[in-house]
Amino acid sequence: MFGNLFEEDEESFSPVPTGGKAVKGNDAEPPPLRESVKLSGIKNQGGTCYLNSLLQTLLYTPEFREELFSLGPEELGCLADKDKPEAKVRVIPLQMQRLFAELLLVDQQSASTAYLTDSFGWSSSEESSQQDVQELNRILFSALESSLVGTSGSSLIHRLYHGTVVNQIVCKDCGNTSERQEDFLDLTVSVRGVCGLEEALWNMFVEEEMFEGNNLYRCSHCDRLVTAAKSAKLRKLPPFLTVSLLRFNFDFTKCARYKETGRYSFPLTINLRPFCEQAERPDSEFTYDLFSVIIHKGGCYGGHYHVYIKDIDKLGHWEAPDEESKPKVQKKVVKVCEPAMDMDDPLSVLVAIMFQEEAKSVLVDQLGQKLLDKIGISWNRKFRKQYGPIGKFLQNHSEVFILLANSTRVTLKASTPASDPNPTSPTTDPKHTAVAQDSEAQPTDGHQWFDLNDSTVTPICEKDIEKQFQGKESAYMLFYRKAELLRPEEAKGNPSYRVPLHLLQLAQEENCQLQQRREEFDSSRNTIEVRLHLAPQYKVTNGALQPLGCGQDSVITITFDRRKSVGDLRLAVYQMQDLWEGDMALTVAKSLPAGLHLYNTLSDDQLSLYSAGIRDGSDLFIWNGREVGGASVQTGAEWEPVLLTLVRPSLEEEEEEEGVAVEMGGGDTSGSGLTRTERGFAGGATLAAVREALGPEDTLLCQESRPSCSGGGASGWRVFPAADMYRTLKDLALRDGDALLVLEPQALDVSIISVSGDIITVTTPSDCRWLQVEFCPWGGRGVVWEEEENEAERRRGKVPASGNMLLSEVKQRAVEELQLQDQLQDVKCCLRQVDNTGRLLPPVREYLSVREAGVKLMTFLLLCPGEGPGPTQLFLYFTVGSDSPAAAERELIVEESLTVKECLMLILKLAGLEGEAWHLRKTDWCEEVGDALTEEDATLAELRIHSGDTLVVTEGRVPPKGFLKLPVWVYGERSLIPKDAQGNHVTNAVKVQVDGTSATDESGADFRFVGRVEISGEASLDDLKTQVMTLPSLQDVCVPAPAFLRVWVLEGRKLCKILRGNQQPLKKLKLGSGTELCVQQLLKEENLGPKDLLLRVQMGIPGEQEYYPCEELVWDTTRDSSPRALRHALATQYGLSPDCLHIAKHFPDKHSWMTISNWSQQVSKRKKKKRAENLQGAPFHLRDGDVIGVKNLLIDSNRDFSTLRDELGQQRLRQEAESRRKGRCQNMSAEPSLEAGPEWKVAGKCRKPEVALSINVGVFR
Repeated sequence: MFGNLFEEDEESFSPVPTGGKAVKGNDAEPPPLRESVKLSGIKNQGGTCYLNSLLQTLLYTPEFREELFSLGPEELGCLADKDKPEAKVRVIPLQMQRLFAELLLVDQQSASTAYLTDSFGWSSSEESSQQDVQELNRILFSALESSLVGTSGSSLIHRLYHGTVVNQIVCKDCGNTSERQEDFLDLTVSVRGVCGLEEALWNMFVEEEMFEGNNLYRCSHCDRLVTAAKSAKLRKLPPFLTVSLLRFNFDFTKCARYKETGRYSFPLTINLRPFCEQAERPDSEFTYDLFSVIIHKGGCYGGHYHVYIKDIDKLGHWEAPDEESKPKVQKKVVKVCEPAMDMDDPLSVLVAIMFQEEAKSVLVDQLGQKLLDKIGISWNRKFRKQYGPIGKFLQNHSEVFILLANSTRVTLKASTPASDPNPTSPTTDPKHTAVAQDSEAQPTDGHQWFDLNDSTVTPICEKDIEKQFQGKESAYMLFYRKAELLRPEEAKGNPSYRVPLHLLQLAQEENCQLQQRREEFDSSRNTIEVRLHLAPQYKVTNGALQPLGCGQDSVITITFDRRKSVGDLRLAVYQMQDLWEGDMALTVAKSLPAGLHLYNTLSDDQLSLYSAGIRDGSDLFIWNGREVGGASVQTGAEWEPVLLTLVRPSLEEEEEEEGVAVEMGGGDTSGSGLTRTERGFAGGATLAAVREALGPEDTLLCQESRPSCSGGGASGWRVFPAADMYRTLKDLALRDGDALLVLEPQALDVSIISVSGDIITVTTPSDCRWLQVEFCPWGGRGVVWEEEENEAERRRGKVPASGNMLLSEVKQRAVEELQLQDQLQDVKCCLRQVDNTGRLLPPVREYLSVREAGVKLMTFLLLCPGEGPGPTQLFLYFTVGSDSPAAAERELIVEESLTVKECLMLILKLAGLEGEAWHLRKTDWCEEVGDALTEEDATLAELRIHSGDTLVVTEGRVPPKGFLKLPVWVYGERSLIPKDAQGNHVTNAVKVQVDGTSATDESGADFRFVGRVEISGEASLDDLKTQVMTLPSLQDVCVPAPAFLRVWVLEGRKLCKILRGNQQPLKKLKLGSGTELCVQQLLKEENLGPKDLLLRVQMGIPGEQEYYPCEELVWDTTRDSSPRALRHALATQYGLSPDCLHIAKHFPDKHSWMTISNWSQQVSKRKKKKRAENLQGAPFHLRDGDVIGVKNLLIDSNRDFSTLRDELGQQRLRQEAESRRKGRCQNMSAEPSLEAGPEWKVAGKCRKPEVALSINVGVFR
């Protein structure tokens, strides 16, 4: 019923977000030492917090731990022999022994349960999924009992945990008693409707259940039905009593599970005498002390376990928690008035709550519940909208509240509202205060409590247990021990008490290994490699340090401890360099593309290398701090050198540069007429200094600008203005690899250089390439150029061309190259490009150059008959009718100053059309017909008509500006459709192509095209209905008023939505020209509101897969659009009870139905609250015209909404999908591949199977 009840949800509460199994063996980093509490935690393997809590409880049950330790290898076997087939090794108790010894003796913060869970036979999936700790308790004890069969510990679980309950039925007539005895491992008590543990035990073992009236008991002694009393008593009490609280329940009304979070108290000490059968024994045998509380934090869908444990043997070091460790001022016996509380002021309410708390501190998670108890309304309902979450409110008022323990607790900044007027009171002695504080924090019996939360162990106070009485974080299992069980003094504070010798030795060896690993890890983590660069091996060149010889010889790599000081490193270098004389400076260096650069110098010898920022692989330069090789060195980030690429024209008589300039990488011409060299410059140097180093004062420095169009090949450069000469390279944002064109005065006369203002163009020989031209004796946009034509009919050739060559010259050279002078003597021809689909593009403009026209060199051009456009002309395509194929397009060259009306007349003349009832439309980028060109007097240039655009000649006059031309269909039963539905209200004399077309929807109703209306966008919906009724096809239809018409918007010839608001302008209804409308005649007036939803409802015929005819339902969704509201609306429509209706929505495209349930939407795990259900959202998306199926469960038990038509439709869809799949498989098999194709996977997220908790145990009988 509960499924994966305890599976951890998405926002896990676990403080250790480990995934997968813990790593066995040596990790890269050794585990940390135990904290000050001296207790060890247990690592969480992903979802094993419930196991960790139970293991810690068993560990700190001294009697169980010592009984387990008393079993030696002669009884349990040896773990080294567990893989031998003939050996009987009891792995589970052995691994539990090792784990307990590790938790007690090994100095580490947390231990791993990986070996123990392996002995259980668990896989990684079981270790990462959470289970119920009560179920684990029973299964683990059963596994231990099975593992210890035949040993001295075979009765361990029975002796410590098994008790007996006797159930009695007493006949009220004869006094005969019928008994039945049951053993129990733990007592499961109810939480619902009970205020605490003692009341629950009273109901179980004191209250009697009477058999009377119609519920009598048959007495075996009287042999007849009699009045009797049934009761239960505890007959045998175990030394350790385990109590499980039934926190999780199932609500059969809501069909949802939930967690009981109400207050449920339990005592620290309990006397079970009233609940036992034999009550004459002393009280010590009935008194139990609480020593462990397993706590569950979260809800019924997931959460986290941790445990509160009393340290019986005082093995841990208890320290007062943060809020308890602060000195407490001795309270004066004065009467302090409670501060006045304003119910509307959250600050006043919270201060009043905090003032009433004895501890003066509250858990933030419990503060909301206390506020609810105080004022009767929650924080979220009253204050959250204005003040935000309660935690954020506390943070914003830090002058009043103090957040403690990682913001989990809150206290007032002033602990009392009234201060003591006499600060010199003798009762405020500090020593007295410390004693009082310590006595208050310490438990009364001397035993301390700890919170063991996986790897974390923290001390707590006894009063913290009371905080687990209620809330989402509350007690789940209670463990009591008999008060008469006393511990020997030698066990107090002795973790090795009664631990076997071999386990003590293993723990000592483990501690030695951990200590060694920590020392090695600490040393390896702090050992770094430092590269030392010696000044005598370097020289200063172009703003950077360059090695004199091989780069490897100038670097010395040393290994050093980064915890040592700079002075230690300096001394080590002195010892390595015996011949070093004078001062020694250690400067941080970095290797850059231009060379080695220096940054900050390490001057403080007392500073550690770690604090100085020296990391593994750092570079240090060893020098005297002033100069290198007689040259000064600029240090710092602002002087970082930049490696620039210098570009120069190749001159036949090139003069060699004088000086010490080193060109890194050498010159590179590659036949381009330019040489490229690399040279470094200091980043803080000005551009004028760079020019001075490269040539004369009148040398031009240019930066490469954005390349021009891709059709050329020349490169463009921008000359640096005079103002930039005083800016540094860093200011100019020059980076490594940037190119600079260096032009000396004599280079400006070179033919490849052209100057235009501050732009310099370099045309290299590599730009002068070619274009391939092929002769095409036909043309047109519909022509697709096929390269598989007959080779004999081809005429193609390469024409030398450059980016600056005019296309008219390219055409002339192509005619000569292809020898077409005679054939094209009196024929006009043009050059055209081909797109990637093989279609011809508009002719190129021959008065432009190759670069200006955007033609790429080494590409393909066609020489076609026809004239190309001039400078003021446009090359256009045109077609007649919106449904004409692309092959019917024709070409036209017109002046761009031509008006739309003149262009239309010219096209009509070329197409051979007559009349004035025509207008032009322009296709958009996806080749769909767009809006009409309404401005007839505007020129083509003003309307942004470009070469290559397509104009469509459409029948009908162009609507005026601001008018809409809307196609109209009529919808209704077949009897309402006019038989002569044809003609066009706007054009009258013109036959429209779509006239007479019709369609039928799923309800059997038709909608048929009846014409178009032309109406202003400012007109109202009523005006549109009135104009629709003037259509010739609808003149015989009687409509009393516009309100008797319903107007739908069609999308894909399907009803989409209803237009609402009879007085709304059409432009506000977002109607565009060409929007298809459908009108429906009504029998009564209708004026739908913006929140009204029109649904078509059909009631199922009982016992059949059919429905009664559809009925219309207008559903008002203003207040509520949930399934509950729709069910009530349908119940009102049919006069039935909402509980007997079963409803679903029909999806005609999929021929399927989706049931609409009240509980279709679950609680959000992340937000922890139920979202408002809305049928107009996912997954139903209800809209106008949707079909809702209704079943009356009182007379129809069939909950299936499918009809025979749906089944046939689904079968057709499956056949179509199968045929598509087979087609894909055939295409895949037709293409040879060396690797297997991808597997087809079914879409959807599969839920992982539910696996019951189990522990595998070997056979030892």
